[in-house]
Amino acid sequence: MPKFYQFPEGFLWGVATSSYQIEGAWNEDGKGPSIWDVFSHTQGKIADGSTGDVACDHYHRWREDVALMKELGIKAYRFSVSWPRVLPQGRGPVNSKGLDFYDRLVDELLKNGIEPFLTLYHWDLPQALQDFGGWVNRDIAKWFADYVAVVARRLGDRVRWWATHNEPWVVAWIGHGWGEHAPGLRNPRCALQVAHHLLLSHGLAVEVLRDATGGAARIGIVLNLTSVHPASDTAEDHAAAHRADGFSNRWFLDPLFWGSYPKDLWEGFGPMVPEVHPGDMACISRRLDFLGVNYYTRAVVAHDAQGGPLQVKSVRPEKSAYTEMGWEIYPQGLYELLIRLHRDYKPATIIITENGAAFADVVSADGRVHDQPRIDYLRDHLVQAHRAIREGVPLEGYFVWSLMDNFEWAHGYTKRFGLVYVDFSTQRRIPKDSALWYRDVIAANGLTV
Repeated sequence: MPKFYQFPEGFLWGVATSSYQIEGAWNEDGKGPSIWDVFSHTQGKIADGSTGDVACDHYHRWREDVALMKELGIKAYRFSVSWPRVLPQGRGPVNSKGLDFYDRLVDELLKNGIEPFLTLYHWDLPQALQDFGGWVNRDIAKWFADYVAVVARRLGDRVRWWATHNEPWVVAWIGHGWGEHAPGLRNPRCALQVAHHLLLSHGLAVEVLRDATGGAARIGIVLNLTSVHPASDTAEDHAAAHRADGFSNRWFLDPLFWGSYPKDLWEGFGPMVPEVHPGDMACISRRLDFLGVNYYTRAVVAHDAQGGPLQVKSVRPEKSAYTEMGWEIYPQGLYELLIRLHRDYKPATIIITENGAAFADVVSADGRVHDQPRIDYLRDHLVQAHRAIREGVPLEGYFVWSLMDNFEWAHGYTKRFGLVYVDFSTQRRIPKDSALWYRDVIAANGLTV
């Protein structure tokens, strides 16, 4: 017998994107280069040799994209501001044309009944600041706060939801520890210091945003978090799972909510731990109005004596289904994560700021994109989100990653996450079956399973 899963009144149904992945116009209207402009133009860094120079051309097609969101009934749009579009040198003179773009976008969203949900940093650091050390340089926390003040002064009267950072774990480790993302550094000690500076800049930005908006804004941060499972019931694997949870989750959650780094990880990292100044942790742990959660898959790990400082290795469950990213489809992990966050950290509000999947989407002979696997993925995760709400988790919104196919970082254009198919040769947008399904979910404020 089908069951209807009703979501709370006023639930925020949204879609998400980021500036470098969709905007294009990488050197137009006074924009300065970002670290991703430089990284993607470096031979061998992007799987298909592509760049974000044009991407989805959203900088020129933003009205069309907002109109598409309205057609789909989208209630909220999570986008990011390009720091080098607003401040080409990262600090100093403001590029009025860059700031005007976001001003017009916000007005258009509001005119169409779509709530703007603004992320201040989604990885496209001005290259001019990278030349001074980027996130390795402690001064960047103040530079970030100054940039946030510029954006908040212009948009703070209309934007209610503000996220300081998107996935600082990714910035720190994939960008600075393993070198797979911009700026391409491979230094674990550096990655830990970068993580600290990201958190410190977040704390400074929270204060700036509260002042600039008169306390009217809802301010948070977006973390990529996961449910961690031991590969077996052995004590060794359980201990490995605890360490992996520390690495993926607690290293950011503990400072934000408790004002301290996890003791077990701090001791485990030994001489690699970051330099922390007096007052840093109090700044980092300023009150949050919401926690943004990006969830895609769980982690299954086992003890590995050769597995670096953490002595952990990832295990790939054999009988599971996987997305085109090679990520296990495990909807229950979202429920597990939400319950754990509510139990251990008690955020005032949780927003699922990203959830979605890449599949090998193609345009069929009928001109449509039949992406049933994505519908199944989203449906099953929403059921788990509803289960968490029913058990008291203060979940107020859900954003699908992504509105449309885009530049998927080091994968280039080889992975499609969108509800909307983009033909990158013509920039034609084609709503997939999942977009139409999501439109119906939003209209009903729930789903039937």
